[in-house]
Amino acid sequence: MIIVMRDDASQEEIKQVLARVEELGFTTHPSRGAKKMIIGVIGDLNREELVESLGAYPGIEKLVPILEPYKLAGRTFEEDRSIIEIKDGVCIGGKEILVMAGPCAVESEEQIRLTAESIKAAGATVLRGGAFKPRTSPYSFQGLEEEGLKILRRVANDTGLAVITEVVDPRDVELVGNYTDIYQIGARNMQNFFLLREVGKTNKPVLLKRGLSATYNEFLMAAEYIMAEGNYNVILCERGIRTFETYTRNTLDLVSIPVLRKLSHLPVVIDPSHGTGHWDLVAPAARGAVAMGADGLIIEVHPDPTKAMSDGQQSLKFEKFASLMEELKKLAQAVEREI
Repeated sequence: MIIVMRDDASQEEIKQVLARVEELGFTTHPSRGAKKMIIGVIGDLNREELVESLGAYPGIEKLVPILEPYKLAGRTFEEDRSIIEIKDGVCIGGKEILVMAGPCAVESEEQIRLTAESIKAAGATVLRGGAFKPRTSPYSFQGLEEEGLKILRRVANDTGLAVITEVVDPRDVELVGNYTDIYQIGARNMQNFFLLREVGKTNKPVLLKRGLSATYNEFLMAAEYIMAEGNYNVILCERGIRTFETYTRNTLDLVSIPVLRKLSHLPVVIDPSHGTGHWDLVAPAARGAVAMGADGLIIEVHPDPTKAMSDGQQSLKFEKFASLMEELKKLAQAVEREI
């Protein structure tokens, strides 16, 4: 529910309403627009009791029910697009399209350092790399864990890049948070509600990937779990969904960009690497994402994809990534954005 306060409502009247709503056991989310103060009300308690309790408050203009289940991730509480600060001078959700790039897995410091220097020269601002790599097969490479995190942080500090890396276990949230600037929640963990709640208790940005078979509603409800804990710095990532098609690794749902921008105020990122599974399809998919209004891209880049310990078939070589970035910069200008 939204409480719309009168234009002439005093600060004291607003405080009284906030106090009463919280006294009834609801959570409040006040927001001041250009003309009006609105108070978002979250909770599954008795709504009739809430309406009856507020009827006598003169500062209230009207009460508006919210129909969609994702209260915080939706557009009702927040009409303006959210701009999320990653680190000083690096944001997502504004005019600039944020590009995150790097290997699927951290393999060595030399690999990460070469990659970081190359992607920065091409125009990327965030270094990606997996330290914890749970795989479909338990016999596949599982990552360097904390040593991988240390490598990412050390190289990022030296190059001035931000870091994004995946957290897969609620028990590792604090550990990963010591090294990363953005938590990544993988597709298989989109509905790991214990993990979502743990990253929701932090103040770091969270890139939430859409589950393999998740609807938009389920995707936004997963974001709601994070935001309900107090962390509003959520970035939505479309990385392809599972369909009957077998040629590509997944089916990249580019129409998710306008749909999610319509339903939510949160930034939208596209992962053309996992979305296609083929290095030669990454560039056209990335161009399509920019043209359709994506706020960011996360792309797999490796010094030598033929020797990659994970996802080599969908990773770009340095020269291919640099060429793609030049194309994207021109395309971004055409849609009044920049990279």
